[in-house]
Amino acid sequence: MNKAARLWKSRRMDELLAPYGNHEFTTRARKVMTSGNTRATLFVPPTPPYAVVGKGCHVIDQLDHEVIDFNNNYTAMIHGHSFEPINDVVRDQLSKGTAFGLPTFSEVELAEVLAARTSIPFWRFNNSGTEAVMTAIRGARAFTKRDVIVRFAGSYHGVHETVVDATAAGIPSSTQDVAIALPQGDVEAFDACMREHGSSVAAVLIDLMPNRAGLIPAQQDFITHVAEITRKHGALLIVDEVITFRVGLGGMHKHYGITPDIMTVGKIMGGGFPVGGLGGNADVMSVFDPATSGTVSLGGTFSANPVTMRAGKVAMDYFNTAEIERLNGLGECFRTQLTEAGIKVTGFGSLARLHEPVNVAELWWTMYHNHVLTGTSTLMSLSTPMGQDDVDRAVTGIVDSVKALRG
Repeated sequence: MNKAARLWKSRRMDELLAPYGNHEFTTRARKVMTSGNTRATLFVPPTPPYAVVGKGCHVIDQLDHEVIDFNNNYTAMIHGHSFEPINDVVRDQLSKGTAFGLPTFSEVELAEVLAARTSIPFWRFNNSGTEAVMTAIRGARAFTKRDVIVRFAGSYHGVHETVVDATAAGIPSSTQDVAIALPQGDVEAFDACMREHGSSVAAVLIDLMPNRAGLIPAQQDFITHVAEITRKHGALLIVDEVITFRVGLGGMHKHYGITPDIMTVGKIMGGGFPVGGLGGNADVMSVFDPATSGTVSLGGTFSANPVTMRAGKVAMDYFNTAEIERLNGLGECFRTQLTEAGIKVTGFGSLARLHEPVNVAELWWTMYHNHVLTGTSTLMSLSTPMGQDDVDRAVTGIVDSVKALRG
């Protein structure tokens, strides 16, 4: 990019960012929160916009700027915003109570839906994907009486110390003794690890299409091999489907023809409310049975609250096979259009991610200016309110943004 183009881009970015940096929301937020917001994944420098209202697949911010929402709260809002069937059931539940010191039948109903969709019979719920994964890990350790967890570098499984890079801030060095990170797709490294540590491995944890590792679907041969060798060593296979659950009726593991010992879910399963869950067979899930002494105690004040459970059931009911196939087809069209326009994109089903050699923050802001909201890593997901017109407009906004930054 020549000097004139760089100067133009700099001025353009300054003009775009200034109204947000000077807005009263930003000023007030920075007085009470570092960098002005809670979730690190939502921070885009110098300051993120603030959502004010969402309807369908659109979001409007504090400057009345409207965008097509391809972020969808990091893939969670499968039916977009203010989906009326979910609103109806939530309003009904609000009139009856939001949380109790007793179980409610709503959790039974959602568990029945998940069991039918996945063929995994037993389920328990909590409030986030992070909680689901950390509970699955503890359950695997309790079941196998082993300590070591094998995972794959670059995959995101939440913020529990076992699944965070050992060099990250706040992670104790001792974590490396019980958590081994391997390159995704490296059969030799995996086999060598299992030969050396297999008798100590409680579980192998895998995401079949990890976003932070590029949103590239894993190779079938590798997944088949991992499942086989994991069981050969008496370890459990934990498949993290917090993001990928949306790509098929029972999750992405169905596409690979494997059966997890424990499956973790979240995001779309909550109907827009905080949720996490894990499922497994009767033997494995017995380690959480409160009627048996010496088992893992799984609590959580708001776990399986009826608002989330009922909203989640409605979300699942409306995300049926026909709608999954329609949305996956729209996602395939979306990726194809971007590829044909010369944009590098990866993904599967209704998920996509850009891979352009430009400044990611500048790309995010330029796309936002062009009315397309993505994740700060350019992760994108479709929602059921979207149609071909929404995809076409998003493709135009993304292509124009990339071309502007390429100069």
